[in-house]
Parts: sequence; C-alpha cells; structure tokens
Amino acid sequence: MAVARMAKCLIVIHRSQVSDLLEALQAVGICHLLNAKEATVARLLEQPGSVERPRDIEQLIARLERAIGTLTPLAPPGAKGLTAALAPRVVMDPKDYQRIVTDPHLLEVLDQTEQVEAAMEKAKAQLEAAQTSIDMLTPWVGLDCPIEQLRSLNKVTCWTGLVTLGKMEDLRSKIANLDGVIQQLGTVGNKAACVILAIKGQTDKVQSALRQVEFEQVNFESATGTIRQLIEQARQRLAEARQQLGICQEKAVELARHVQALRILHDHYSNLVRREQVKADAPATRSTVLLEGWVKKKDLGRLGQIVGSFPAASLTRLEPQPGEEIPVDIENRPLVRPFEVITRLYGMPRYLEVDPTAILAPFFALFFGICLGDAGYGLVLMAMMALFIKKAQADKRFLWLLWACGALTVLAGALTGSWFGDAIQQFAPALEPVRRSLMWFDPFKKPMQLFLISVALGYIQIMTGLITAFVWNITHRNYVAAIFDQLTWLGLINSVVVFALSKASVLPASLAVAGPLALIFALGLVLGSHREGGWGARIGMGIYNLFSSIFYVGDLLSYLRLMGLCMVGAGLGMAINLMAGIAAQIPYGLGIFCAIMVFVGGHLFNLVMSGLGAFVHTLRLQYVEFFPKFFVGGGRPFEPLTKQYRYVYIKDH
Repeated sequence: MAVARMAKCLIVIHRSQVSDLLEALQAVGICHLLNAKEATVARLLEQPGSVERPRDIEQLIARLERAIGTLTPLAPPGAKGLTAALAPRVVMDPKDYQRIVTDPHLLEVLDQTEQVEAAMEKAKAQLEAAQTSIDMLTPWVGLDCPIEQLRSLNKVTCWTGLVTLGKMEDLRSKIANLDGVIQQLGTVGNKAACVILAIKGQTDKVQSALRQVEFEQVNFESATGTIRQLIEQARQRLAEARQQLGICQEKAVELARHVQALRILHDHYSNLVRREQVKADAPATRSTVLLEGWVKKKDLGRLGQIVGSFPAASLTRLEPQPGEEIPVDIENRPLVRPFEVITRLYGMPRYLEVDPTAILAPFFALFFGICLGDAGYGLVLMAMMALFIKKAQADKRFLWLLWACGALTVLAGALTGSWFGDAIQQFAPALEPVRRSLMWFDPFKKPMQLFLISVALGYIQIMTGLITAFVWNITHRNYVAAIFDQLTWLGLINSVVVFALSKASVLPASLAVAGPLALIFALGLVLGSHREGGWGARIGMGIYNLFSSIFYVGDLLSYLRLMGLCMVGAGLGMAINLMAGIAAQIPYGLGIFCAIMVFVGGHLFNLVMSGLGAFVHTLRLQYVEFFPKFFVGGGRPFEPLTKQYRYVYIKDH
C-alpha cells in the first residue's frame, strides 16, 4: 500500500552512444524520460541543439502497416475463438525474434508486396474502367455505323445522348417540327439512348428543344469503330485486367506466408522509433544529448550501472523544482496487486498521497461477492478466470481480480444457501444437509439480517475512509485538517449512532451520554470545518457543512444496493430453476434435454448480467461513497520507456 518514491536524474551522453543507451533503458523499462518542453535543463541551454526526427523509420512503419493490411486476409487462418482473444500474439524465443528482425530478405518481401499491391490496384482500376465502358456502351449497341462517321457529317449536326422516357414523345414532336430525325436505341434505367440528326441551320433551335427536355448529352470523344467493336475491345480489356489481377493475387498469397515476419518487423521498428522519438524530443547540444527523467529510488542503482557501462555518459541526481509534477506509480503486495486495476481506472494518486488499493481490496471483493451472492456462480467464475489466466498473454491483474471476487462470491453464496439459486432443493435434495450446514441465514426468510449487514458494511467502509484521511493528515502534520475535517466527523457520526442504539436498547442505556458528546463535535465542525475568510463566513459555511451530514445518510443508504442485487440475482436463479423443472415435464424424451438447456442457458445469462451489475455497482460504491472521504487522485502516471509488442510475445527465460 504505497506510492513508489521517485528520484529525478539527468543523463548526459555523447550523441554517438545515445541510441545504444536508449535501447538499454527500453529493455529494462525503469526510466520515465521528459521531452525538451518538460525538462528543466532545457531552459538552461542558450542555444539548444536538435536531433532530426526518424522520418525514414516512421515511413517504414507506415509501409509495413499497409503491407500487413494487404497480406493478412490472404494469410492462412490462425487461432480462433477464445484462444485468439486471450493469446492473439505469437509466442517467440528471443533468438528467433532477433534472427527475423535482422533478416534483410524481409525488406525485399516488403518491396515485392508494395509492387504487387500497386499492380493489383492498377488491375482493379483497369477492370473497373472496362466494366464502366461496357455499361456505358450497352444502350448504344443498336447503332451500327462507326462512331467516327457521326463526327464527319458536313450538312447535318448529330447529337447523341439520353432523355427521360416520359419526355421521349415530346422530343420526337419537337425534332419533327424542326425537320430533324431521332432514332431511339436501348435504355438505361428510365432513360433512352437516342441519336438526333438535323440540318445545321436548325442547330440552335434543336439545342433549345433538347434543353427543354433535359437532354443528357453523351460524347464518344475520339472513339472509332462500331459500338459492338468498342464493347468487344472493352471486354478484352476486362478479361486482361481479371487475368492480371489473378496473377497478382497468386503472388500476394505466396507473399502472405511472410506476413507474420512482417508483423514482427513492425514491432521491432515501432520500438526503435519510440527510442528515436525520445532522442529527437530530448534537449541537446552540438555533441551531447541530455536525458532528464524520473526513476524509482529502488531502481536508481540499476540505472547507474546501465549508464556506467557507457564511457561517454554520466548520471547526475537532480532535486525536483518547486511545484514540479512528479510521476506516480503504485506498488502493492501480490495479494492486493490485482485491485490496482480499480485504482488506475479511477486515476493515479498524487505523489505521496494515499494509495487506496490495499484499503479498497477487501471491500471490493466482499461487496462483489454479496451482490452476485451465489456459490455456484462463484465457482463458475473462478474456473473461467483460472482458464483465462492460464492462456492470457496480456496483463492478468483484472483476471486475478475477478478470480478473487469469485472466491468471495462462493463464500457469500454458501453463507446464504444459494447454489445456482435453489437448485439443490429442486434437483439434488441429497445435498441439502451439506447446504444447510454451511448456511448462516436465508435472506428470503430473514431479509432484515441482510439489510443490517449491508448497512453495517457501508458504515465500516465510510469510517475507514475518514480514519484513513485522519491518519494521513496526522502523519503529514496537518493537525488542523485532521481535527476539523476528519476527527469532528468521526466523533459526530459515531456519537449519534451510539446514542441512537442506546435509546433503542441495543446498547446499554449508560451510553446515551454520547448525545451531549455529539453536540461538542458538532460545535467543532461549525467553528473549524471552514477556515477561510472572516468568522461570519466561517460559521456560515460551518453550519452548512453540519447540515451536509445528511449526505452521510445518503451514502449509507446507497449500500443497500448490496442487499437488492443479492436478492434479485437469487430470485432470478430460482425462476430459472422453476422453468427448468417445467421443461423437464415435456414428453417424448425431450424434457431432460430442454431442462438442461434452460438451466445452463438461464444461469449463464444470470451470471453474466448479475456479474456485470455486481461489478458496476461495487465500483460505484468505491468511487462515489468511499474515495471522496480520503482520496483526491489526478496524479501523472509513471510511464517508463519500455518495449511494447503488438504482434509477438517474447518468452522470458
């Protein structure tokens, strides 16, 4: 339960060795490097130098991405389903990885792929152009004369184009009145292809008539020969384009055998470009590069060893500037580490603020278990997460988190007697004595007991948040804040609770003295909870803060969602069992099959929906009711330069 202590450092290294140093730092992933805008040392350089950005590598990565996109659909299919989702990357030995990334043949494969891709694009364009020509010429197939003859008429003018079928008769009459002729050929959609001839003296009048019917002129430009000949030529081009496309696709399929190697090369150059970008963004002089950054104090010695292995490099520890934002990383024991997912999802704590992970972990797992509230569902969840953990390649903390939540679900379900709803009572009465021996109480028979447990757990978590803030303030010598921001609330709330319980005869009547004690804490809250401005403003805001105690009641009642979700999930499980029992009565031997399908499908649906609700509502209790009592967040995450792989998973030795 701790925020890692950070040390600021400056590495000065000669330009000739900076790439090798960055590769060494990237391999261990312990140093968070700052760019020139963030680094304080950059402000001390009168004329800072610069390092060119690795544009050639960036272009190579873009080329690899295009080639991978082209070849992937043609490559042999890989793993599918669950295996592909959990382990999408190819597991590889470091030696094999190094052999592939140093293979010069792969760049030749990249060149060949680009050539094939360009040829394919050209063939597709030719194919599309040929098909477009065929579609355009088909309505004119009835025109038997060569096209060039229409352009060589001396005494008449010829128009070729399309006119809407509904306006064809109107156009015929207009052309006839102008001593012209019109020949209708084929149709395309609701338009007719037609040829119009008129003596040149009537050209203006014919064009006016054509505009009135929205005549769409078609120019055959420099085409020669008959329409049939032109269509045949287009078909030949179409066939040639298809043949060329087929040849290119065969070459692409052959090159697709290398797609995995190209992916590995992409990962290699992506890591390389990250190093080069860091080098380009770092402040520099003519002969040196200055790498300013942060490292965990426990890794400072290791960093010194790495830098010391370079003869032209030196490491200097710096003092943080006043107000400088220090990156934050949290470190927890293995048992608590999975719950860092919850903290990181909310936002990192500020530097030296409380890391809430260890505090929230038992509450989160327990609340999830109560919300899901079925031992059978917990066992299924644990089994699924165990399988996923075994096969997954990525960060497994979230899977371990769900496994732990499944374990608490088994506990909560066993104590309330829920095993796939009331499946034991309905279908396995022989196990009923075992179920009863494990059961604490039945929430459907004693709902008030679950009600009180939910409220009590909420009360404990709220008090834990206030106590955490109180201890943190005391530890950091913020005594005034500890007294008036936490101690007053702790005293007031607990005094009121003790007074109420004593009046209800739950606690001894002598503890009713907590009532006057509550007034003392309330007075302290009014006088000291707001410490800015004049006394009028302080007391006014103090009274408002005292009135805000009603919000604590709202926070406490919010924990009743634990009871609600538990009983809703259990009730739905019982309904599923009832439907399965009804399905079992179907005759002709179908009953057992239908009952199994209803049972498995229904409970799987209930597990997914109830599990989602349990996770979301438990998350809300942490973020809305718990964290505001002691946690601010908003810290800058510690992001060391490290190697990242998209397509390959390097085995550790």
